[in-house]
Amino acid sequence: MKCATRESYGKALAEAGKKYPNLVVMDADLSKSTKTDTFKKEFPERFINTGIAEGNMMATAAGLALSGKIVFASSFAMFAAGRAFEQIRNSIAHMEVNVKIGATHAGISVGEDGATHQCLEDIALMRSLPGMVIINPADDVEARAAVMAACAHEGPVYLRFGRLAVEDINDENYQFELGKGVLLKDGTDITLIGTGLMVRETLQAAEILEAEGISARVINIHTIKPIDRDIIEKAARETKGIVTAEEHNIIGGGGSAVAEVVAETCPTRIERIGTRDKFGKSGKPAELLEEYEMTAKHIAEKARLILRG
Repeated sequence: MKCATRESYGKALAEAGKKYPNLVVMDADLSKSTKTDTFKKEFPERFINTGIAEGNMMATAAGLALSGKIVFASSFAMFAAGRAFEQIRNSIAHMEVNVKIGATHAGISVGEDGATHQCLEDIALMRSLPGMVIINPADDVEARAAVMAACAHEGPVYLRFGRLAVEDINDENYQFELGKGVLLKDGTDITLIGTGLMVRETLQAAEILEAEGISARVINIHTIKPIDRDIIEKAARETKGIVTAEEHNIIGGGGSAVAEVVAETCPTRIERIGTRDKFGKSGKPAELLEEYEMTAKHIAEKARLILRG
């Protein structure tokens, strides 16, 4: 069964509301799309709609957090990370307050909404903020676990959710650990590192390569900051190179985070899959992933390129 991680976000908030009586959810007039209306139905007295005023929402969220609340402030990624960046920087990150930013509709898989809504820069923006934790879950199971982990974490968190329904890669026994990558498949020739929606593509790429006799290690980096340096360094030492895959601009995103670790610990060849310094465009998600060369076959081709030397 497929489920969009934005749906998982809404369900997890409703569950978290039962566990944390001091949890407050805010939205900028998009609660039906961000799925925070699920929380609103359960706890209307703890839900605040600020209207289309994302900057005010973030500043108000900081004030609520300073009064002892756990606050989730939600909007589309383009508006949450982009329009409200100044308030996130000054009122949330600089003040180190307990605000969690739930950013939905991230990445090129937003589809027909086009470049204005396909946020491909948010990870880069949030990575630049001191103390900001960034989580980019791959499926329903991981998204729900990520919300609960964000509640337990003291300090600002940016959670990135998608619009496109995706199949689970994890089962109900999955244990989410903040800041730790997940080894999904071991291999000795090449390492494929995915985040978010692209984790499934890396698994499919590994199957393509295995059919050709190539052993691929697959890692899910759900926490982009702080990133799991140990699992990346180990992969750099034990395989012949790394291919990263993300639904984001390759500049400043998860691939950049991996490359920084590798450059500092064990330099090796890296190829990055993502949008290549381009904006998105309107289209069906599958067609866009194909056009921007972000599918399993493109990941496999980058792996072959590395192995050919």
